[in-house]
Amino acid sequence: MNFGENARAAGKACKAIGLTMALLLAPTAAMAQAPAVAPAEPAAAAAPATPAPVAAPAPVAAAAPAAASSDAAAPAGSYERMKPTPGKGMPVESGLGIQTQYSPNGEYGAWMHNAVLLPIIAVITLFVLFLLLFVMARYNRRANPVASRTSHNTLIEVVWTLLPILILLGVAVPSIDLIAKQFKPAPAKALTVKITGNQWFWSYTYPDNGGFEVTSNMLNIPGSPVINNGVREVGSDPSDGPSHLEVDNRMVVPAGEPIRLQITAADVIHSFAVPSLWFKLDGVPGRINEKVLFIKEPGVYYGQCSELCGVKHGYMPIAVEALPRDKFNAWVLTQSGGKIDGLKAPEAEAPAAAAPAAAPAPAASEPASPAPAA
Repeated sequence: MNFGENARAAGKACKAIGLTMALLLAPTAAMAQAPAVAPAEPAAAAAPATPAPVAAPAPVAAAAPAAASSDAAAPAGSYERMKPTPGKGMPVESGLGIQTQYSPNGEYGAWMHNAVLLPIIAVITLFVLFLLLFVMARYNRRANPVASRTSHNTLIEVVWTLLPILILLGVAVPSIDLIAKQFKPAPAKALTVKITGNQWFWSYTYPDNGGFEVTSNMLNIPGSPVINNGVREVGSDPSDGPSHLEVDNRMVVPAGEPIRLQITAADVIHSFAVPSLWFKLDGVPGRINEKVLFIKEPGVYYGQCSELCGVKHGYMPIAVEALPRDKFNAWVLTQSGGKIDGLKAPEAEAPAAAAPAAAPAPAASEPASPAPAA
């Protein structure tokens, strides 16, 4: 009994001695650790103080491309529908002859019509009229009671055989040249527009600009039966052109460059024809016909389907709006999924431009790393 009590008393004494030693050593250990922690705090505080002025421009540099990208995207909403010029690209009241042409082939074709064909036709017509009047006056029964018995005249037969041949050759040379110019292939990088004729509207697809599609319906005429449900009336917008020719969505293309038009049809044969651009090509279901369109100057040019395609054949007009290249690009960006042909979309370019600007930020903070070593 005495031994157990003595052992317990000895254990309590050891615990008391241990606690006393711990209390005595604790302040010494704390003071030994304090110098190690104290220098670390100034070092940590000094680290951001040195690079702070250098790192500050990094966010500004990164924000600059973002602002530039927003400026680049600004033209997307800057498109304004063009108002047509009266008498340009459209029929005129009491008009005679070919419409004024706004394409190189159209100017060549109009020259051939006005300077080659019409003079030849006029001369031949007057010559034949003169011969008829001469024969009527010279060889009637009273003026020539005894009829001539001449059956052949070699000179006359040679002349009336060779002269028509020479006339046809004179007409054939510019005609063949014009045909060759009209069907010359488009350049490899020319903008492509696919045109589809439907009963009874047109649809325009832009495969080089993101593949979006525009559907074009004739505007309804005030006071007349509704032709296309849900389409507004002509004249309700200041940019509208003549009735029976204006549409809700025009085919928009750039002016001053060759455009590859691929034409087909979804149901029956249609014909895409714009007289002032010297353009006419059939759209046949199941096949694609191709031709180049070149518009010399901006404007709105009107045409109509020129192939009898059904009961509403007279209600599927064509409106081509030619814009300068920068305005065409702005129009493209207003379309869903539209992108500028041959270029990356501005949304994809903005992150790429911002990445190099943000890269120098870590380099600016590199001088802070030697601080702990010191």
